[in-house]
Amino acid sequence: MNKKIIKTSMLALGVSISISACQPTKTQQNDTSSEIVQMSESEKLNQLVENYFQESLALSPIYATFVGVNDYNDQFGQPIGPESLASGLAFEEKFLTAINAIDESKLSGQAWLTYKIFKGDREIGIEAYEFNRHLIPLSQMGGAHTYFAMLGSGSSAQPFNTEKDYRDFISRAEGFAAYMDSAVKAMREGIQKDMVLPTPIAEKVLPQLKAHLLDNLEESVFYGPLKSLPEKQDIDDKVKQKLEEDYRSMIAEVIIPAYQRTFDFMKEEYVPATRTTVGLSALPNGKNWYEYQIKTNTTLPLTAEEIHQFGQDEVARILSEMTAVKEKVNFEGDLPAFFEFLRTDDQFYFDTEQEVIDAYTQIKDKINARVGQLFEVFPKSDYEVRAVESYRAASSAGASYQSPAPDGSRPGIFYINTHDLKAQPKFLMETLSVHEAAPGHHFQIAIQQEVEGLPSFRKFGGYTVFAEGWALYAESLGKEMGLFTDPYMWYGRLVDEQLRAMRLVVDTGLHAFGWSREKAIDFMLKNSSMAESDVIAEVERYISIPGQALAYKTGERHIRMLRNKASEALGDKFDIKKFHTQILIDGALPMPILEAKIDRWIEQQKT
Repeated sequence: MNKKIIKTSMLALGVSISISACQPTKTQQNDTSSEIVQMSESEKLNQLVENYFQESLALSPIYATFVGVNDYNDQFGQPIGPESLASGLAFEEKFLTAINAIDESKLSGQAWLTYKIFKGDREIGIEAYEFNRHLIPLSQMGGAHTYFAMLGSGSSAQPFNTEKDYRDFISRAEGFAAYMDSAVKAMREGIQKDMVLPTPIAEKVLPQLKAHLLDNLEESVFYGPLKSLPEKQDIDDKVKQKLEEDYRSMIAEVIIPAYQRTFDFMKEEYVPATRTTVGLSALPNGKNWYEYQIKTNTTLPLTAEEIHQFGQDEVARILSEMTAVKEKVNFEGDLPAFFEFLRTDDQFYFDTEQEVIDAYTQIKDKINARVGQLFEVFPKSDYEVRAVESYRAASSAGASYQSPAPDGSRPGIFYINTHDLKAQPKFLMETLSVHEAAPGHHFQIAIQQEVEGLPSFRKFGGYTVFAEGWALYAESLGKEMGLFTDPYMWYGRLVDEQLRAMRLVVDTGLHAFGWSREKAIDFMLKNSSMAESDVIAEVERYISIPGQALAYKTGERHIRMLRNKASEALGDKFDIKKFHTQILIDGALPMPILEAKIDRWIEQQKT
């Protein structure tokens, strides 16, 4: 979300205090300044980061809704443009100045972690403005056109319980329409500056937009909240009648026209102007941009070359383990034939969407009975298994996770994409469940939100390398928890690990070494048993969000390295449950900061 600046005072002291409408007298100002000067560095830091978070909510209304703050549910956010870009940069610079005014040497424990995280985030946030990311605001992997539909469906973070809730969304829709118009304007500028999507990616956006161009409003995903309106006992019947009238008008006169204008532009102007290249390095300043993406997504000083080689080595290793599974199940034929068998034999696939959901729900119970073997802290929030909604399933990942509401009013959601049942083999169930739910994403994200005393920006922030590194590490715990006893389920674990290894090769290949989309697809098909439709979706994902796919393997490797270091250093004193607590209990951290924390913990355990 774009951010604008709010005027503050006492910046030099490292705190941010909003100016009230009623100005204090000179004496009062002096008294306040005296009180602030007497604050400890830790207290100033806590106030600074909380002020940052609160301003972020006011300036990023959609983000506020997703973290359970409903004060801004009637707002969408600033349109894309010079004003929002300038204010966003100024916002980051203001808080970097503020954090630099705090004496790091006087901080310890959680305060030191908060300082390092917050300062690093501001520095990386400022660096992002060197690249014209705003000129490519939409892709098949996401953008306002997809997350607004999720909010408007009535089954996501946007509440629809009271008359005000419905009125809020009607107002938010006006902001959405303005934003989409600004996105079109930004993409027109992108055409002029050769900053455009690759052709196959832009083409995938068209059906996502077209899905909302409906004559029958009751078929729209945005009609969902009206279906539940009659059940609202606290809303008067006359009010309901007026609400339904206004809500239908919003869909017909605001939302659908906004999607129509964007669709017409994309189809008639944008797609014909898209590029045949796919890598980030083909764009202006693209090489530096990709290096930034590596740094942002891994938090480690890695190069494209070393990541590419690490991926090649892992792909070869995992292929040898897959061969061992082939031999264990007495399959006659070579590895490519085994892959084809696994892709096509009906025994490995479900017949209906409901069978998929039911099977994953059963796996959930199986895993929940085992996590106590390796963990001593658990999330209070539960999660449920759902199918990905039809309007976004065609271009969505095979599985994903949505965090629970911080107040516990909404569970976490483990989404399974049932669009192509041949892309959801049964042998992936255990490894996908461990990764997306428990003890993977659900544990890490829910526990982070529930930790007492953690600054808000850390509760609801994160790092891809930590979140995805943890989830992939969690997969590696499966055997320790008594999973993967079936050789095909173990093969499923290898499939997922191979996917993450191939990502290292393909992502760097596409964005640093000039690989084509076709070369990337061919590489993944040759080195896995993935369905072709799944491979295509994965490759196009890497094209759209460069560097994100690098985080999984690099993060897992670093967490595993820290575990090995702790185990070797502590010997009999090493407790795996306590190690996992140390990884999770402070929320997501950049890998260098996590390593420094674990090093200190190791020393403490020795005494």
